[in-house]
Amino acid sequence: MASPSATAASSSLASLWSDVNKAGQNGDYSRALKALTRILQVAKDDVKALHCKVVCLIQNGSFKEALALIGNNSKVLTSDVIAFEKAYCEYRLNKIENALKTIENAPQKTEKLSELHGQVLYRLERYEECLSVYRDLIRNSQDDYDEERQTNLSAVVAAMSLWSKTKPEDLGLQATTYELCYNAACGLIGQGRLSEAMNKLREAENLCRQSISEDTDLSEEDIDAELAIIHGQMAYIMQLQGSIDDALQLYNQIIKLKPTDVGLLAVVANNIITVNKDQNVFDSKKKVKLTNAEGVEYKLSKRQLQAIEFNKALLSMYTNQAEQCRKLSSSLQAQKPENLLPVLIQAAQLCREKQHGKAIDILQEFADRNPDYAPQIKLTMAQLKLAQGNVTKACMIMKTIKELEHRPGMVSALVTMHSHDEDIDSAIEVFTQAITWYQQNQPNSSAHLALIREASNFKLKHGRKKEAIIDLEQLWKQNPKDIHTLAQLISAYSLVDANKAKILSEHLPSSDTMHLKVDVDALENSTGATFIRKKAAKVAAEQQAKVQGPVEIKKKKKKKKGKLPKNCDPKVTPDAERWLPMRERSYYRGKKKGKKKEQIGKGTQGATSAATAEL
Repeated sequence: MASPSATAASSSLASLWSDVNKAGQNGDYSRALKALTRILQVAKDDVKALHCKVVCLIQNGSFKEALALIGNNSKVLTSDVIAFEKAYCEYRLNKIENALKTIENAPQKTEKLSELHGQVLYRLERYEECLSVYRDLIRNSQDDYDEERQTNLSAVVAAMSLWSKTKPEDLGLQATTYELCYNAACGLIGQGRLSEAMNKLREAENLCRQSISEDTDLSEEDIDAELAIIHGQMAYIMQLQGSIDDALQLYNQIIKLKPTDVGLLAVVANNIITVNKDQNVFDSKKKVKLTNAEGVEYKLSKRQLQAIEFNKALLSMYTNQAEQCRKLSSSLQAQKPENLLPVLIQAAQLCREKQHGKAIDILQEFADRNPDYAPQIKLTMAQLKLAQGNVTKACMIMKTIKELEHRPGMVSALVTMHSHDEDIDSAIEVFTQAITWYQQNQPNSSAHLALIREASNFKLKHGRKKEAIIDLEQLWKQNPKDIHTLAQLISAYSLVDANKAKILSEHLPSSDTMHLKVDVDALENSTGATFIRKKAAKVAAEQQAKVQGPVEIKKKKKKKKGKLPKNCDPKVTPDAERWLPMRERSYYRGKKKGKKKEQIGKGTQGATSAATAEL
């Protein structure tokens, strides 16, 4: 038979559990917590009470306390009981790796645990695995949350397109909501289909307006705040398409709205900084503060965060904050040692400090460690040598880039630089090597023929007619109907072999066969025609004068001869130094010293000269 005290305790617990139940149904989790605390004072190892307390703490947003409670009662609250709640607390506290371990160690994968697994994988940017999880969930779930899962799946597809640069298979997702439409637009941006993406964003904007129009309490400003993320993506597309002013206007409108999403604000502020570049630095420094807001690192992808840090380093360089620039670029390099951008920033900063040699050393070290980046690094080094005025050294560096050796752009740059150094033989050698490579690998391609033509023009320009003739003959053989090449060839031969030029001229079409579309009126109104007309008018005026009879002809005034100075002998050669003052002439010897003349009345008042004293 139960004792009275035990009966009282059990009735008290029943009453407390009743309070917990009522508070839970009303959403009053603080009241439920008080009741649960009293229950645990009586039964401290009650699994149900501990589990309920964890749930109430989560509902109140007290994730640290909930996680601490789970940790302190790990013997009772085992993973089969509390795996989801523990993983969720870790996820909300941004302990993403820990959350993944908790999920993977769970003995049973429930549906809600799989949902959380997908979110965790998305945050870790493991998009392939995340895609697989969501596809399984959609396939196996039978509830009212299918639309939310499709939205999450479309977000994964968009992220893969944007950050992984992979194009996943078409999953047949219908853009029925503005979230799905927005994610589809992001995917199109990742594929570079900007016009289609803009149309999708406009569609998403219309759908969003329709969905929130039912809420009559929202003002226009509140609606714009809801649409801010869509407008931000629109502005980004405008920026990519070159509509900088429109993009900047839209970015600033979003900033003025002060949306609660710190991630959106950080991205918009960063994009404004990229528009400003090295101009409007004061505005950029204000915008940088938005990128440093608390929680930004949890809202953006790694690529986005790296881009923001990269732009901060550039801004530090533009504002002459050398130490800050070095600190940020070193931090970026430590995060990803194979990343080229931090090294380029460091080199640029050293160049601003006139330390070109150090900049080249840094670039060379990076190129040795990362051979894949050697072409970009060497081009940068060549640019630095050109900035120092060392054209020859720049040419030597560029010739070591085997990957770009025969590209038309590289050939053009080398020929230009050799021409600047007046080293015509080296320039012709560059042409010859490139033409030989194309002859062996891509004969008669457009690039091959274009190089031959440019080489012939270059040789003609620098008087290498015989060499130019060989190139022109090769071109003409490829296309015997090319009159322009034939004319060039005849012109070149006329300076070397007149007979050969005459023979080749027979291949030119006769004037009868040539159909020249000449606009006679345009030809007459041209500058040359006008000049000829003036002469004709003058002749006509003379003929008219003859008909009319004699006309008074105005006599031309004769120019007067300049007057010569007095005492000028035309037979004597004028003094070449006559324009110089006497003291500056080569033959000036100074005045001869004679007897001092008596200076009466000069000197200080009351003074007497030596002559007066003698008298």
